Amino acid sequence: MPKSPDIVIIGSGIGGATVAAGLAHSGASILILERGKRLADTPECIDAKAIFGAGHYRPDEMWHEAGRAPFNPGNYYYVGGNSKFYGAVLIRFRREDFSEIEHFGGVSAAWPFPYEELEPWYTKAEVLFKVRGALGEDPTEPFHSAPYPFPPVPDEPAIARVREKLKAQGLHPASLPLGVDHEAWLSRAGTPWDAFPNAGRGKMDAETCALAAALEDTDVRLETEARVERLEAAPDGRRIGRVHYRQGDELKSVSPKLVILSAGAVNSAALLLRSGENGGLANTSGQVGRNFMNHNSAAMLAIDPRRKNDAVYQKTLGFNDFYLEDGNGGRPLGNVQLLGKISGDILRPNVRFLPGLAADFIAGRSVDWYLMTEDLPDPESRVLVDGGDIVLQWQRTNLESLKRLTKRMREICRASGYPIVLSRPFDKRTLSHQCGTVRMGKDPATAPLDPFCRSWDHRNLFVVDASFLPTSAAVNPALTVAAQALRVADHIRREAHA
Repeated sequence: MPKSPDIVIIGSGIGGATVAAGLAHSGASILILERGKRLADTPECIDAKAIFGAGHYRPDEMWHEAGRAPFNPGNYYYVGGNSKFYGAVLIRFRREDFSEIEHFGGVSAAWPFPYEELEPWYTKAEVLFKVRGALGEDPTEPFHSAPYPFPPVPDEPAIARVREKLKAQGLHPASLPLGVDHEAWLSRAGTPWDAFPNAGRGKMDAETCALAAALEDTDVRLETEARVERLEAAPDGRRIGRVHYRQGDELKSVSPKLVILSAGAVNSAALLLRSGENGGLANTSGQVGRNFMNHNSAAMLAIDPRRKNDAVYQKTLGFNDFYLEDGNGGRPLGNVQLLGKISGDILRPNVRFLPGLAADFIAGRSVDWYLMTEDLPDPESRVLVDGGDIVLQWQRTNLESLKRLTKRMREICRASGYPIVLSRPFDKRTLSHQCGTVRMGKDPATAPLDPFCRSWDHRNLFVVDASFLPTSAAVNPALTVAAQALRVADHIRREAHA
């Protein structure tokens, strides 16, 4: 049998690829197992009908609700994971997000370490993902020890007008920190990058940045279409002894010194639950699969029938005026940011009985927003397994914040000159911000992982994806996952040389 690698990383999304980049050139042999294949550059990459109408890239699998009703999840299985389709917003959690915060729906718990501990790793992650941004525009922006590596992606003229209208209302619109070279992206086609797959041009995702950096080390190897089916504990129960995976029709296994699980918050929890008896592996706390969070979010279209919006990509600004409080000294609401520009082909599949010409008219005159509020951890919000099936029992919390943010944003849009404002919340099919199912903490009785994402039960197991997040905050989690992945990689390297 071939020699087992020193480290196996399960998954090549933001967590897995970034921890691989942090461990590269350490002298360790590293095997990355990715259940998907590389995303090919085909005509469907730029075809909104194929992406949003036909669901060309959606997975061929069904998950189930607690009542067993099936649904097709918005999980993507490619090298680079969900980041192949993300909106490339690489924003830091606010400093306050690391402390206990009282929301309308309850209390968001404190992290096991403060923002200052993660700050240097945020900076390194911004360099790795070549983030474009600007400091000094957002009053909630936490301390940065270095400026962004590149200047912000410029507003298109239609969006520059929106920025000025928001400023006129006393708001603080700020350039979104983005991992995208917009000129390179547009050289492929005139589409937004938000929810469009990245075939290698312009978007800084887990494959094009972190994984590419890791694979520069000849000791790092990637195997695609390699689906891990279970982990096996060593005889003493204190370590993971083997990783079992299927590649095509062949069953394989390896016995590494370290296992890093980075399959995504739902799949990482499901794999641990499937892998052992009496509640699964790494689950002495009974918390694996619990505290699932996914943000409470909604799309909002601000429509002015008199003015066309000729923006192509649109997604360059957001604001956090209601992030820490509701604008009147009350509890937090959340983040507001632009969506990628919608088109009639994107709108039609999401609105039943909407004629094609009406969809084109609305989309051509709308400015499209994404409203995001914090989903709080709840132990009864959980991932379960039933045989080979994943059961998602999502207990949504803090919906009052989304209700209030939607109302406030509706007023802002109308005051900006948009007489028609439409909104719709996202549902369980959109799992782009899934997190919290294998959380880290200081107490092994209440958290499966320690503050360096190491299992309290199996000391050669780390879980490095959004499942480690103890809270969801109310901004995109990708950069925070990447920063913690680099912190964990540094910890592993230092331990190896201790």
